[in-house]
This record gives sequence, structure tokens and C-alpha cells, in this order.
Amino acid sequence: MTENSPQFGPIQQPLLIVISGPSGVGKDSVLELMKARALPFHFVVTANTRPPRPEEVEGQDYIFVTREEFAEMIEKGELIEYAAVYNDYKGIPKAQVRQALESGQDVLMRLDVQGAATVRKFAPEALLIFLTTSSEEELVERLEARKTESPEDLKLRIATSRQEFKRIQEFDYVVVNRENKLDEAVDTIVAIIRAEHHRVEPRRVSL
Repeated sequence: MTENSPQFGPIQQPLLIVISGPSGVGKDSVLELMKARALPFHFVVTANTRPPRPEEVEGQDYIFVTREEFAEMIEKGELIEYAAVYNDYKGIPKAQVRQALESGQDVLMRLDVQGAATVRKFAPEALLIFLTTSSEEELVERLEARKTESPEDLKLRIATSRQEFKRIQEFDYVVVNRENKLDEAVDTIVAIIRAEHHRVEPRRVSL
């Protein structure tokens, strides 16, 4: 094909995909189902300073590190983004994402709304998807059903969620994760990703 030859078909570029949204909308459940389907994505494992919950697996759910180790990662510039989340710290290891993109894989990460905004500044061509529930009432019910926070922490999460919903315009797509319709939400996200690979002007992510 010469320099002036027409392009037949889309140019395949790996995508940097962020699944975000308030606490309780089902971000973890969406990612778990995507992994169960063996979709061809690199799922980023986030570094986290909080202690693991009983059901969580080191290196699979999170990379659990001490605050001292996390501070060292910041000092060495090893994180794409990091933030304090309810008195703990989370961050995305830069090398992990860069290696996956260079291999041609789509990279998928789960972040809170604050983290998604940071990634957008760092990588403007990232694909940002906002996950939500059908209503605020449904979100509150899900948070209450988890029973993982004190009443004070629960109130904080609900108040934070209300503020995060106001930032939905910062995202490229919004997907509703309806109660008992997890497959439908994942199908929609996969359809969005497939459509993005057929853009005339593909997103080009560089780190």
C-alpha cells in the first residue's frame, strides 16, 4: 500500500478504557463478569493501601501495599494517578498500563470519578464510561445492603455520590447497570468498545 492509497477498514489502536462511577453502582461486578467472559482486555490491578477484605485476593483484586511503599511509588513517578479514598490511597501503576498498550491490548481499569478525571488529563484520548444505577434510591439501597461501612461512612459515601453524578458530562458514555441486569450492562460496554474500534479517527493513547 502506497502513502496515498485509501484506507480499507479501521486502523486498530489499543484503547485505554476507564469504567467509573459512584460507589455502589457495580463497577467491580461489571469487571468480574467481563473477566469471566474471558474478554481480550488487560485488566489493570490497582495498588491500594487499605487492608484486604476477606474475599479479596492479592494481585488479583488489588496490589496491597503499605503507606510507605505507596509513598515510594509516588516519589519514583511510578503511578499514572493516585488519590486518597476514604482515608486510604489507591493508584494505577504506570508500567503495567504502558506494557499492555505496547502489546496491542485494550487496557481496562476501574476508577472512582476523581481518578477518571486525572486519567483524562494524563491521557486525553482515554475512553471514559460512567456506570450508574436506575435511580438514586436504588444506589442508596445497594450501599446500605453492603453493610461494609459505619453509619457515618455510609452518609459520606451517599453525599459523595451525589456530587459525582454532577460530573457525568466529563465522560464519553453513560451505562445504566440495572438491578439484576448485569449481563445487559456488560453487553452495552462491550458494544461501545467495539464501536470505538471502528472510528474513522481512532483514539491514540500515549503514556
